[in-house]
Amino acid sequence: MRRFALAVFAFLFCAVCQAQILNPLPGMETQVPVLTEKTTIKLETTAGVVMVEVYPQAAPNAVERFVELVKSGFYNDTPVSRVVPGFVAQFGVNWREPHKQWENKTFDDDPSLFALERGTLAFAKAGIDNNSTQVFINYAENNRLAVRMYNFTTFGKVVSGMELVDMFVEVGEPGMGLDQERLWLDGGAYLDSLELKPTMILRASIVK
Repeated sequence: MRRFALAVFAFLFCAVCQAQILNPLPGMETQVPVLTEKTTIKLETTAGVVMVEVYPQAAPNAVERFVELVKSGFYNDTPVSRVVPGFVAQFGVNWREPHKQWENKTFDDDPSLFALERGTLAFAKAGIDNNSTQVFINYAENNRLAVRMYNFTTFGKVVSGMELVDMFVEVGEPGMGLDQERLWLDGGAYLDSLELKPTMILRASIVK
C-alpha cells in the first residue's frame, strides 16, 4: 500500500513539475492544461546547439505545424532574420522549393494561456489566425503580446542554450531585421549580398 501511495505521489509530482515548465498567464491559472506531453527539438545553429521543448497540450495547432515543418526540413539552412535585443529573435523563412509553398499555408490561433516569458516560443504572424512558418523566441517577458487583439501563443521553450540565443546576430533594420519579401523571393542571393551575415539554423531535428 505504501509503495502504491509513493507511486501515485511521484506521478502527481511529475505532472506538477511538467506543468510548471510553462507558467500560466496572469488570470489563467485555473484554465491551463497540465502538460504531460512534449517533443524535443534540436536546433543546430552557427552559434551552437539550442534545445527546445514543445508542448502539444499548451497549443496543439502551433505544435502540430512546428513539428511538421521540422520533420520536412523547412528550417534547415535558414537565417535568424530578426533579432531585437530585449525583445525577440525570429526565424522561419525558407525561399527554396518545395519549402516556399508553406509561406501562405496559414493555421488558426490557439488560445493564449501561458506566459510569454524569456526563452518561450510563439509563432509570429500578421494578424489573427495568420500563423504560418515564422517563430520567435522571447528574450524577455512579453505578456502584452497575449492580449486578445494580438493573441500570440506560447507553445514551447528553450531548455538548453539560451545563452547562445542571446548571441544571435542583429542584422538588417533595427527592430525590423532582414527584408521579409526579399528573403521569400530569393533568400540565397539576398544573404550573399549582406556584409554582416545572420546567425543560421543549420539543421532542426526531432530528438528521439
